[in-house]
Amino acid sequence: MKKINKFLKHLLILGVASFIVFSCQNTGDVVTPNQLAEGFNDLNGTPIPGQYIVVYKKGVMGTGRISKDYTARQEFMALRTRSLLEEYEISNEAVMHVYGNAVEGFAARLSDDMLTRLNGDSRIEYIEQDKIVALAPPPGKGPGGGGTTPPGQDVPYGITRVNGGVNAVGKIAWIIDSGIDLTHPDLNVDAGRSVSYVRGDANDQNGHGTHVAGTIAAIDNEIGVVGVAAGATVVAVRVLDRRGSGRTSGVIAGVDYVGANAASNDVVNMSLGGGVSTTLDQAVVNASNASGATFSLAAGNESDDANNHSPARANGNNIVTISAMDINDDFAYFSNYGNPPIDYCAPGVSIKSTWKNGGYNTISGTSMAAPHAAGVLLLGAASTDGTVNGDPDGNPDAIIVH
Repeated sequence: MKKINKFLKHLLILGVASFIVFSCQNTGDVVTPNQLAEGFNDLNGTPIPGQYIVVYKKGVMGTGRISKDYTARQEFMALRTRSLLEEYEISNEAVMHVYGNAVEGFAARLSDDMLTRLNGDSRIEYIEQDKIVALAPPPGKGPGGGGTTPPGQDVPYGITRVNGGVNAVGKIAWIIDSGIDLTHPDLNVDAGRSVSYVRGDANDQNGHGTHVAGTIAAIDNEIGVVGVAAGATVVAVRVLDRRGSGRTSGVIAGVDYVGANAASNDVVNMSLGGGVSTTLDQAVVNASNASGATFSLAAGNESDDANNHSPARANGNNIVTISAMDINDDFAYFSNYGNPPIDYCAPGVSIKSTWKNGGYNTISGTSMAAPHAAGVLLLGAASTDGTVNGDPDGNPDAIIVH
């Protein structure tokens, strides 16, 4: 409790104004190195004092007559939000993000008085407190890092287990994560469409997002590893900073961007999560419906019911939630469980893949299972091959394969 109180006090001190950038939002790192050393990742799902996600009632802001162009809708929503805030003498500088696609609304830093005033507005459906999203340290994390001489190519066991390594050049996967190493020699990255909603550009400073991208789409060449959908193009949507931390509001901004820009034959991977967020769940559902792209969601690493975590608990026709298993098809001890929302199980223990700075790393987590499924789905309709052993909910998840 002492650590949490210290963290919340620091957040209050740092509760300063920021500004809107329509295609990306740089709101700074969420924590300091000292806070991470004190156990910040244990605070995943912790409410952030003074930060809120405001959702408008459907259709009330008049976006129906605006084109589906992402930037146009963002600009329109920013103008409408500015007008609403002016009515309550709230500075537009309080706004952190605006949402004009997957959901309609905005995220802002608000005092108690501001919150009370907005709660009474008939145009607002509800207001949800923003929360911390942080990557849990994955079991079995190796040192990672780059190197001037890439290793010879290895086919990780997970790729073989799901019948991957299939040429998928030209297909597209959107990675909502910590970014991607934009110049990694084993990845085809679309840097032009990559965006960041935290400080800096879309280049991965953590490693996690690059690892996810490699499992989905590492190139079948003579170096490193090969992905399930080998050579597919990956787009970085960076919502987590160099320490693997972010905000629910920033993740929603990433989903909002992808929902407006992805195509029906694309996949979207979300190897992240935190506490329950109605808005994040709805954004994922709406984005998948609007774009037709398939979202692959990590079940989470809390050894808990996935229904207690967002976006893992989101359900929809184009959404799958993935639990994790090891090389022997045994359920991973850390993996969340529950049917629904879990649809499939995939390899997630000791997974080798690409890493930041042109490197490679072996780590574990449902974060590693979801991209195996994303790669399979990028190749076409999923098949299954048996069920996982030892599923704690007593209803064993089917193992996804191509």
